[in-house]
Amino acid sequence: MPRPNAVLGAATVSAVAGAKDPEASYRWQKENGSIPTNTFQARILLAHGVWMMVSDIDGEQGACQWLLAANRWRDAIPPLESTNQDQFKAVIDAALATSQG
Repeated sequence: MPRPNAVLGAATVSAVAGAKDPEASYRWQKENGSIPTNTFQARILLAHGVWMMVSDIDGEQGACQWLLAANRWRDAIPPLESTNQDQFKAVIDAALATSQG
């Protein structure tokens, strides 16, 4: 699993996974730390993947803002919220629409 804390920030990683504790991702990245559930891992991997797609167009900071901001392709629902509600296809579609202009 990639180390998205460095890219997205620990609080964002925890939020996108749906963890109640904003520092949970710190424990997940420790060598002998806890392991996120499969559901949390899937959400984190999706967020990291769409972040990479959007960052190719809007840069790293722009991609982070994209995850957190109201999204015009998702009826103003932020991709972070859609991700932690397991609406993966909608998030991918929004990232594709963003990256295509």
